[in-house]
Amino acid sequence: MAYVDLRSDTVTRPTDEMRAAMAAAEVGDDVYREDPTINRLQSIAAERMGKEAGLFVPTGTMGNLSAVLAHCGRGDEVILGNLGHTFLFEGGGIASLGGVHSYVLPNQHDGTLRLEDIRGAIRPDDVHAPITRLITLENTHNRCGGVVLPVDYMDAVGALAREHGLSVHLDGARIFNAAVALKLPAARLVEAADSVTFCLSKALCAPVGSVLCGSEAFIEKARRIRKHLGGGMRQAGIMAAAGIVALEKMVDRLEDDHCRARHLAEGLSKIPGLCLEVPPTNMVFAALDDAVAQNASDIAQRLLGYGVKVGMVGQRRFRMVTHYWVDDAGIAQTVESFGKVL
Repeated sequence: MAYVDLRSDTVTRPTDEMRAAMAAAEVGDDVYREDPTINRLQSIAAERMGKEAGLFVPTGTMGNLSAVLAHCGRGDEVILGNLGHTFLFEGGGIASLGGVHSYVLPNQHDGTLRLEDIRGAIRPDDVHAPITRLITLENTHNRCGGVVLPVDYMDAVGALAREHGLSVHLDGARIFNAAVALKLPAARLVEAADSVTFCLSKALCAPVGSVLCGSEAFIEKARRIRKHLGGGMRQAGIMAAAGIVALEKMVDRLEDDHCRARHLAEGLSKIPGLCLEVPPTNMVFAALDDAVAQNASDIAQRLLGYGVKVGMVGQRRFRMVTHYWVDDAGIAQTVESFGKVL
């Protein structure tokens, strides 16, 4: 059975153009910095982010981990949100591998950390306390509904960080979704950040990889850390070739995913038993109301029989993510299938 797979945009497959580019890629040894395709990808990525340099990494988790370890030493502290990807879904790597302490603040409904909370979390110069080094944010924010952080908020956090001599890292896994939603260049969204990681392998459809961007000096530190983590690759230009196609061909079409997410939410909102959240980008969150006896797991299992896969983020809440491989027919099939199951 061919499924409409809405569990995540991580399930995307490379396009035919990407496969052709991978087959034809010119390669070299990237540890020697001699892979021309990786070098080109890193240059394009840095330009898109308005930063001096970029570093290709296998995963977004490695990108975020490399960034935190480049900004912080052992025993230093990073301020981050309780719903952020680095805190929830990256295995505690910044602590177990870097010895970096976390000061966790509550994410607001709009994905932000309150400025007064950040200010209050900055440690005084006291031998009893770890040294605050870094603020980490996420845009778009996954667990807050795929919301977009406003530019003025990013600017305010950047100003606060500079006031206290701190750095800012942005987990921009889906930063291009945010840029498309705000109709602004991605570089403007990350202007206040000292470093940013973004994924090629989600809605941009590349089969693997992320890029970490920042100053040349920062990227040199991150390159060494990437090697420590086992991320120094050889003829990886085969993968980078798909990333170049992703950046050149797949960004502008993200609005199609956002549009389909809105259509999906509109269709599901008409089904009794479902409470919908307005999707700001490509994520649709739906919750079961109290009248529905089944839980999300039961319903997801039944949807499989209709050829639809959905994600669950709680006992009574779903997450559905639109992407290149979900078309209008897939949206209609999903709405119809929910109607039958409920």
